[in-house]
Amino acid sequence: MTDNDFGNIEFVRNLRSKYIRVRILAYGLKVSLPERATESEALKFLDSKRKSILTKQKNLQIKKENHALELNFDTSIQTLTFIVRVQAMKRKDIFMALKDGTLTIEFPARGNLQSETAQKQCWNGINYFLRKEAKRLLPDRTKQLAGKFGFQYADVKIQSSKTRWGSCSRARSINLSMFLMLLPSHLVDYVILHELCHTKEMNHSVKFWAWMDRVTESKSKLLRAELKQFNMPT
Repeated sequence: MTDNDFGNIEFVRNLRSKYIRVRILAYGLKVSLPERATESEALKFLDSKRKSILTKQKNLQIKKENHALELNFDTSIQTLTFIVRVQAMKRKDIFMALKDGTLTIEFPARGNLQSETAQKQCWNGINYFLRKEAKRLLPDRTKQLAGKFGFQYADVKIQSSKTRWGSCSRARSINLSMFLMLLPSHLVDYVILHELCHTKEMNHSVKFWAWMDRVTESKSKLLRAELKQFNMPT
């Protein structure tokens, strides 16, 4: 459903939860409902916390806007497998090529790179290569880490999510955002291990974090804090 203030509200049922829990997103909410709670009860709860939620939501929006990646001719974006560089060239259209670890974007010298249309076209191209590289690397890396620590999962899917780095369903299907390719390799492993641990514990209980410490040499808290310093591109 949609709320005029909160934006899109997604309700999910969590049979293990005892309380209504709210995940605040920049432009929406994800509400976890206990077994016997109703959406009407959840809406009353949201209304009682409306002012606080809107304040946190506004701060998230500002944070996302401040971390938007704007491309320019001095841009040098390092991804997991390639560097993005933009060059001004004597040409009429945008040309992109990935070779020897560098994604070169040739942009018309007389064009306006800062325009919304140009930024969108360039990022569409970057996203194409991010997805391609993510599909090439992330499923194999998941398989390696699962084998190393004895996890079992159903499959791995690469998505374009900009709200979470990864997720794991009750059927042990793991979803990974292609934007993981913008993280350092040790944080990519952290996210993958996080989802693999969810194949053992479908929550963030003490048992779950015990699993995380087991597979990260007791560095889960440090890695979690480091991951929070990174933002997905808006």
